[in-house]
Parts: sequence; structure tokens; C-alpha cells
Amino acid sequence: MHFGVAFFPTDYAISPIELATALEDRGFESIWLAEHSHIPASRESPWPGGAELPQMYYDTLDPFVTLGAMAGVTSTLKLGTGIALVVQRDPIHTAKEVASLDVLSGGRALVGVGAGWNREEMSDHGTDPERRFGLMRERIEAMKALWADEVAEYRGDYVDFGPTYQNPKPVQRPHPPIHVGGVAPGGLRRAVAYGNGWIPIGGRTPVDGATLSSLRAEACAEAGRDPGEVEISIYNAPADRTVLDDLAEHGIERAALNLPSVSREEALPLLDAFAQLIASR
Repeated sequence: MHFGVAFFPTDYAISPIELATALEDRGFESIWLAEHSHIPASRESPWPGGAELPQMYYDTLDPFVTLGAMAGVTSTLKLGTGIALVVQRDPIHTAKEVASLDVLSGGRALVGVGAGWNREEMSDHGTDPERRFGLMRERIEAMKALWADEVAEYRGDYVDFGPTYQNPKPVQRPHPPIHVGGVAPGGLRRAVAYGNGWIPIGGRTPVDGATLSSLRAEACAEAGRDPGEVEISIYNAPADRTVLDDLAEHGIERAALNLPSVSREEALPLLDAFAQLIASR
């Protein structure tokens, strides 16, 4: 099983550049950066994680700019969005950003995507919250075409463009792995339908190896896909050896441990503790 870190980069947390080298030095496989373009002051949408929205949601840096900076100081660390809110993003520009990150990092991009929960935020981007899942699918399919085809074209209900060139293509072919967020059953069905992996959040989805493995097998059987084609990555996986051993035993591919948006003085000891936990398994 691979181990990564889930993180909200902010201007008061450990520098992403220092974090990147610290993760690579300690043998972590990947980093997964959250995204929120803004938080509307009029927000009424409840945060799925509890009553009060944590401050880091208001303050997070742009994930692609940040991952680009992290790419420049590392050579093996995989660079993931966890998650990119594609329903709030132009797919042509986003495809260009992903391809650029993959090229500049030598093929280390991981594309975590999701539709989000903040209806006011997505509405400010012109997105109808009631249609966000269909929009997400089309934008991902359109980006796949831009990444894979020399002359790309996409015709859908929400995304529509004629034959076009977009270069450079990603290093990873036909495109970097796409990991779709969201709770089961809907999030898993969407991951199986058009993703390479599913990235549920620990605590909102049971972190139980047998349950997760069974859910994947059932969803893949319904869609006619091999379960081996759909990775499971637990976002905010608990730093608990028993839980991690159980996940590994049942073939769960990745655990991303949660690193709070704290200073380097607090962050580095947490990374040391995570690394010790992983090494002790």
C-alpha cells in the first residue's frame, strides 16, 4: 500500500516547498492538495464534516500553482489534487494545467476530481448545483480527449468544442490517473464509470478494508470493469496501525494521512510520527 499526505496549503502553514522535500526525504509516495476558489459570505450549504467550516477552507492556495512549485524541488513525489473542483473550472484550461504539471514533473501528476459540496461557491462560477454531476462527467471526458487525441473534439450537453489542438500532451499516456471523490454509492459509481480510482474521505465512508473491497467489486461487476482497474485511495485515512494493516490486507492501494495546516515546527514532528508508524508495519 502507498502512503501519501492530504493537505490544505495556506500562507500560514508549512511552506509547500519545504513540505515537498520533507515528504520525499521520509519516503512518502504522494501529496494531495485541496481546492476552494473562494467561500461565499452568504454560504448556506452545510459542510459535510461538521457544524463549523475550518479556517483553512477560506485560505487555501491554488493547487496547481502549488504543485508546480513542489514539483521543482522533488524527483519522486507524486503530485495530486485532492480534490480539484472541476465543476468550477474551465476544462480546456484545466487540461492544459494538468498536462503542464505532468510534463514539468516528469510524469508525476495525479488528478483527484470532485463536484464539491458548497452550492454557493459553484453557483458563483455559473454552475447549476443540480446538474453538477453530469457537468463533471462531461468536463472529465473532454479533458481526456484533449490529453489523448492529436486533434480533439467533444460534443456534449455542457461541453462543446470542435476539432482542436492542445499541446503538450501529458507524459503519462493516455493521461494521468483520474481519482474521483465522493461517498458511496454515487461517488464510487462515478469513479468506476470514468475514473482510474476512487478517493473517499475517511469518516464519511467506512474505513474498513473488507467493506471497501466488497463495494468496489460490486460496482465494477455492475459496470463490467475489472476491480484491478480502479484504485482506492483513502483521503484523511486514520493514523492507526490496525486500520492501515486492515486496508492493506484487503488490497486498498493508498492511504493519505491528514496533515493539518500548521507551521513547520508542528508539521515536521507529525510527519516523523507518520513515517515511524508506516515503517513499523
